[in-house]
Amino acid sequence: QAQLVESGGGTVQAGGSLRLACAASGGTFDYHGVGWFRQAPGKEREFLAALTWNTGSRLYAASVEHRFIISRNNAKNTVDLQMNNLQPEDTAVYRCASARSIMDYRMQNEYTNWGMGTQVTVST
Repeated sequence: QAQLVESGGGTVQAGGSLRLACAASGGTFDYHGVGWFRQAPGKEREFLAALTWNTGSRLYAASVEHRFIISRNNAKNTVDLQMNNLQPEDTAVYRCASARSIMDYRMQNEYTNWGMGTQVTVST
């Protein structure tokens, strides 16, 4: 299966934006659902957004629905997460994940392939 590699993390001031990319190295996202998750220190991993493989529907957690946008870039073979109006509470390690057959995109145990993650730090 493809190796997932995240990029685009970094440090940004509150109110700023970042665009993360999840690349499928050695493969494609065809027929795969893709999700983005994050985990802050001392907290559980949290679902953020997902792109379904069959209809291309977008799913979001309520906490990010009006600030984050998930999209697929076929030219670059990536699934991106545009993050706007970032706040200090968004500081976390962000990881993408994929799987061929997903029943509940919000459940992390549905995903079979994970990237290593990219750090996002939002300063005040």
